[in-house]
Amino acid sequence: MNNNPLLQKFDQVPFSKLKNEHFLPAIIAAITQARAEIDAITNNTATPTFKNTIEALDYSGVQLDRVTSVFFNLNSAETNDEIQKIAQEVSPILAEFGNDITLNQKLFLRVKKVHQQKEKLSLTPEQTTLLDKKYKGFARNGANLSEEEKEKLRAIDKELATLKLKFGEHILAETNAFEMHLTNKDDLKGLPEGVMEAAVQTAKQKNQEGWIFTLDYPSYVPFMTYADSRELRKKMAIAFGKRGFQNNENNNEKIVLKIAKLRLQRAKLLGYKTHAHFVLEERMAGTPEKVTTFLREMLQKAKPVAQQEFKRLENFAKDLDGIDRLEKWDGSYYSEKLKTKLFNLEDEKLKPYFKLENVINGAFAVAKKLFGLTFKQVTNIDVYHGDVKTYEVYTENNELVALFYADFHPRKGKRNGAWMTSFKGQQIKNGVNERPHIANVCNFTKPTDTKPSLLTFNEVTTLFHEFGHGLHGMLANTNYPSLSGTNVYWDFVELPSQIMENWCFEKECLSLFATHYQTGELIPMEYVQKIKESASFQEGMATLRQLSFGLLDMSWHGVGNLDYIQSVKEHEDFAFTFTKLYPDVAENCMSVAFSHIFQGGYSSGYYSYKWAEVLDADAFEVFKNEGLLNRKTGQRFADAILSKGGTEHPMTLYKRFRGQEPTPDALLKRAGLL
Repeated sequence: MNNNPLLQKFDQVPFSKLKNEHFLPAIIAAITQARAEIDAITNNTATPTFKNTIEALDYSGVQLDRVTSVFFNLNSAETNDEIQKIAQEVSPILAEFGNDITLNQKLFLRVKKVHQQKEKLSLTPEQTTLLDKKYKGFARNGANLSEEEKEKLRAIDKELATLKLKFGEHILAETNAFEMHLTNKDDLKGLPEGVMEAAVQTAKQKNQEGWIFTLDYPSYVPFMTYADSRELRKKMAIAFGKRGFQNNENNNEKIVLKIAKLRLQRAKLLGYKTHAHFVLEERMAGTPEKVTTFLREMLQKAKPVAQQEFKRLENFAKDLDGIDRLEKWDGSYYSEKLKTKLFNLEDEKLKPYFKLENVINGAFAVAKKLFGLTFKQVTNIDVYHGDVKTYEVYTENNELVALFYADFHPRKGKRNGAWMTSFKGQQIKNGVNERPHIANVCNFTKPTDTKPSLLTFNEVTTLFHEFGHGLHGMLANTNYPSLSGTNVYWDFVELPSQIMENWCFEKECLSLFATHYQTGELIPMEYVQKIKESASFQEGMATLRQLSFGLLDMSWHGVGNLDYIQSVKEHEDFAFTFTKLYPDVAENCMSVAFSHIFQGGYSSGYYSYKWAEVLDADAFEVFKNEGLLNRKTGQRFADAILSKGGTEHPMTLYKRFRGQEPTPDALLKRAGLL
């Protein structure tokens, strides 16, 4: 145990010293330590106060938080069979420990006693928020239940922890299991040179000749967008859509039903009508009714536009190639061709201007102009994979703000998608401001023998999106760890990320970094103009798609009875009734691979992407009015929102920046839905 690097005091994670056998003992030991800290609070004979109970509780378990963040981040970004096995073992143990705290009656009574004194305590807004959060954390998670009910809750939480992990493991296994190996060059017609080169590289890595395409996004998305072969696009699309929906050991149908039913059972045990009622009580939206109304109102605006756009796409495909019925595997392909015809702006024309390193530097440049931050690349920081780059982040006064890890390429042990995470949270304790260690993890095409990593414009916005989350973490400046950084209401957490995407469409921003990787020539201004003009291209269809996911989420989590569901597929088809454009694909099912809601934290919260779009479009109006790279406006945004975490209600923070509540007008206008 003494040699376990995770149990030593460390600031930066000592990745190079870590072995798989360190994780389980470290987590068990850190739980023991955290339990002792909780016991010290619980058994304190002094009268409960904000400091000796609420504050002490929030500062407890630091070692456990650090160890588990390292472990679960690796399980997402650099996993293997052994790590997955450990995850299965520790998840129920951690769920049980979480319940040991929230179901600790003696501890709850101390918290309750402080909460009852709230009005007399002269607390700051941050302290008031923390007190409310701690009290609700107990009350909302079973502290008022009988002993028998508490045992039921423990059993449900343990099972949910295991099921969510299995769900994700199945999807990763299915993604890794499929590859399309092509040996005939005719099958590659339509594909850009860089995509073919990446496929050759994948084949070489697997000791094969020819070209290999996988279900990883940098391989899958370009193939679906450019491959002329309709049959091969169909093969890829069906393979992607049936992950978790095949008659094998990775089938997720029973898991999806079980998770949804356990969540409902848990909510009812806690006195809520549905899982959505439980979740949304702690969201800006407040209730499932408000979410459903929001989604339906957006649907009303988006559907007629989406139907017109789809009809136009159908007619275009028919005129171009005689396609009688547009299928899901035709969408990206003909959309790209139509976009090229309308705007003469294809991704392949733009990619040479978006070399990954330049885009990263562009995001850094925007952060410098808006927030006064400088990113200095360093090579003496321990990393978990050779692809990971590290940066120290400084203020204008040369004070260290954060450590930033950037992990941007796909590999076998890494799940698909893009996310922000942290290896160390921010807090101020005993006058010391502990600065955070933040990571952005994405899956962009790797450099090849002849080309650097060149991004599609969509990937550029993804990088800026995750960087926005990163800034929310890096600029955190609160006293308490549970209120720091991205620890905010879930339907507010996407505002900092989504607002950053707006700069990708602006000349002032693109001129900072969009230069041709070979010639150094700045992106032509007519391209920039076309990027802006094409920003609302098929936005009706894109909005309808997002709304369909939100409605599917609510269909699983916003109903009080799920016993009627015999088939996951049939339930999903019904949920998609009002948002469907393409014909159904019998072999495919989305729910069984919908990681956001069945593995991630978005259950009853998928609507928040659209909700946050309303916020981000409205907030970006301020920058448009005061100057896109206006340092004062940037500082105001940092002071009011990015640095404040969850210290106050999101609407209070938002109005402090904006001066008023948001309206959907800016979003509807931006999306061309008005």
